[in-house]
Amino acid sequence: MPAIPYPPKKIYPPMKTKINYLLLSTVAFILFATNIAQAAKPNFILIFIDDQGYGDLSCFGSQKIRTPNIDRLSTEGRKFTSFMVASPVCTPSRAALLTGCYPKRVGMHQHVLFPSSTRGLNPKEHTLGDHLKSEGYATACFGKWHLGHHPEVLPTSNGFDTYYGIPYSNDMNHPDNKGKPKGGPDGMDILWKDPESTLTKWKTPLFEDEAIVELPVDQRTVTRRYTQKAIDFVKANRDKPFFVYLPHSMPHIPLYVPDDVRDPDPKNAYTNTIEHIDSEVGRLLNVLDELKLSDNTYVIYTTDNGPWLSFKHHGGSAGPLRDGKGTTFEGGQRVPCLIRGPGIPAGTVCNELMGTIDVLPTIAAITGKPLPEKNKIDGMDMLRLWMGKAKKSPRKEFVYYTSRGEIEGIRQGNWKLLVKKRRGQTATEPQILLFDLSKDVGEKNNQAEKNPQIVNQLRSRMEELDAEITANARAAWFKK
Repeated sequence: MPAIPYPPKKIYPPMKTKINYLLLSTVAFILFATNIAQAAKPNFILIFIDDQGYGDLSCFGSQKIRTPNIDRLSTEGRKFTSFMVASPVCTPSRAALLTGCYPKRVGMHQHVLFPSSTRGLNPKEHTLGDHLKSEGYATACFGKWHLGHHPEVLPTSNGFDTYYGIPYSNDMNHPDNKGKPKGGPDGMDILWKDPESTLTKWKTPLFEDEAIVELPVDQRTVTRRYTQKAIDFVKANRDKPFFVYLPHSMPHIPLYVPDDVRDPDPKNAYTNTIEHIDSEVGRLLNVLDELKLSDNTYVIYTTDNGPWLSFKHHGGSAGPLRDGKGTTFEGGQRVPCLIRGPGIPAGTVCNELMGTIDVLPTIAAITGKPLPEKNKIDGMDMLRLWMGKAKKSPRKEFVYYTSRGEIEGIRQGNWKLLVKKRRGQTATEPQILLFDLSKDVGEKNNQAEKNPQIVNQLRSRMEELDAEITANARAAWFKK
């Protein structure tokens, strides 16, 4: 029987090649899965206004100022009526927002920074920018920073890929804050009547990343330019998750708007400025719609503190609240807040206590990545409250620090206690104020004498919380 020929020997690729093929396939799958996961990650836009009052939006009761674009966030999202900032002035309030901490815990509690200041937010702190950047987000800050103007503490050292904006308030001059024009409402009237004064009376710098690119900045167009930068950034990163921090430098005085929308009457300066901001918010929201990103983008709108009332028609309104910027009354620290995004119930209102210190842990909960445990924070996860899944806030108390970082008050439930030093007097006993905010949001009726036990309990708790924060406070950055 003839031999049956064997078929040609099959030559298999070397095992190494097969392993390489499998490895490449695995890597490709991982990249594919990663892209899907990144596409599913929600985007975040945080709009932070400067010195806007509780009563300066139509959706918060303004009868004078028209804000149809900002109001969209209320009808398409959720309005928060008991939303607190952690300080009644700029720098500490911004530190709290970005770190989730009371300003004293991160060493940023002692009033605002100036061009001569040698401190800033410590880059060792874990900011909103740091957290989202660590999750693969493109991050940007466009607007007023006010957490240190030195390169070591600018946004690019605190979690942001890029920065474009002014490093401190728009009423501050580079390099020594000297040579400023007349202040007060009369001085602001003079400036408003002379739009060119932005270039002739001020020396406020505009930064791009770590360098000054315009001195003085033309404040007439800066709101529009911040918005355009945000729009360009969104378009450039439409296919991956992004975080835009948009801290507008208006309506902090001096007020300026573009010449093409300017009302020449200084009595209308503040209204004109807010309505211009509203138009710019509308531009940004429209771009999200056009790019079909609205359904996957959280837009948070709030402000850093209450209105600067001493500037009269160049300042805003606290609505039904008492007082404004620089005080621990509600008008100084309760601010409007609107949030729209995935899972946020449209057209709803939440009256529960929460604040800017809760934004970081809530965003961390949304993205699913825990915050690092090394740095204690004061914020709480408000995700269920944002989503309308919880009726009560996990935040049961909130402490109030003055603009100089001194403990002055506490809120528990509806009770609010203020222990105010009597400055300029020989009396050593402080003024004790107790308000039931459920019945007296305007803080007109002092209930302290009728409720001494509540006063004692709240004062003891206030001192206890402040002692813990003081004992565990971390140092700010200081220039060597």
